[in-house]
Amino acid sequence: MNRRPTLLAAIALTAAAALSLSACGSDDSSKDKNTDKIEGADTGSETSASPSASASGPGATRPKIKLPSDLHHVFEWKKTGDAEKDAVLHDGEQFIKATDQAIANQDALDPAYRFYSEGELAAATQNYVQRFVDHKARTTGTYRFYSELVTLRGNGRASLRYCEDQGKAFNRNVETGKIDKTPVTKDSYILYNTALKKNSDGVWATQDMISERGSSKCQP
Repeated sequence: MNRRPTLLAAIALTAAAALSLSACGSDDSSKDKNTDKIEGADTGSETSASPSASASGPGATRPKIKLPSDLHHVFEWKKTGDAEKDAVLHDGEQFIKATDQAIANQDALDPAYRFYSEGELAAATQNYVQRFVDHKARTTGTYRFYSELVTLRGNGRASLRYCEDQGKAFNRNVETGKIDKTPVTKDSYILYNTALKKNSDGVWATQDMISERGSSKCQP
């Protein structure tokens, strides 16, 4: 099993996802131009609601997220000045971190990612995390997120598009500590398109993620 996995294949806003572990920097031709689906990292510190999540309702008790010290997320996302758009960015970021927390904890039912996702994507993420558990692996290194674009769709819906750089991120065996390093290629750069909906607690829950590995929009 290689570096950061993505949720592979055909959920176009409604269909169920098939999950696969893929090498971000691998030369596996089956990953080329596939439609993938998510996922993230931090400094190991706990994170909770920030001012950018001010649009959240009083019913939302946000889970704290704590990641291993060797796992880092670099979010180059800039605040927009629009409270709703900034809340979308915040909650989209938290879903990414929460998924990596579940992987680090080897817990496919970790409550944090379930807080920030809904519907078939939540079920797909559970299966995605379970594949790491089955392989006794977790993520390590640094993931960089950039070139974000938030669009409010009305009726409590939004889309978030962004790029991810997995060039310095890898998989690590939780038993041996061995890191599976892979070379950086064009496939280390992934474009994500996500759909979010504001739930009754005011949380922007991610409902769908589709990605394109090796996208020309994300190349350095």
